[in-house]
Amino acid sequence: MELDALDWALLRELQHDARQTNRDLAARTGVSPSTSLERVKILRERGVIDGFHAALDLEAVGRPVQALISVRIRPPSRPVIEGFREWAAELPETIGLFVTSGPHDFLLHVAVPNVDGLYAFVIDRLTERREVADVQTTMVYEHVQSRSVSRPAEENRRRGAGRRRQLP
Repeated sequence: MELDALDWALLRELQHDARQTNRDLAARTGVSPSTSLERVKILRERGVIDGFHAALDLEAVGRPVQALISVRIRPPSRPVIEGFREWAAELPETIGLFVTSGPHDFLLHVAVPNVDGLYAFVIDRLTERREVADVQTTMVYEHVQSRSVSRPAEENRRRGAGRRRQLP
């Protein structure tokens, strides 16, 4: 299913502020409140919008140290991979988990109170697991995260082909 310009406008505004009222959302996207409400409902039903979340400041909640941890699992079987994935995703330190290809099976994004907490997490939690064959830890100095996904540039060009751009 393809998203149209209104869908992208609604998504852009909701990603910027998901707490705004439907009336404000409609005004910012140039549609009636009933149109806005119906389109957001459809986006939710189709799974384009899968929830609304609070963004936390990790330092403010006492977890300012972040790291990316590559983990190789052995033996590389579906039950072992799925078991580790479920276990690691539930750890309070884990704020992101990727199942990857290449030399490692997982990339964990963790946030902990301090470097000692990171060391304890790696040594006491990860390497104690029988299926963990290798762990490589990379400290994160700064995490710049995009807060929104927008229409791909090539789609913008394709949709704009043949139209003259009007300058303000």
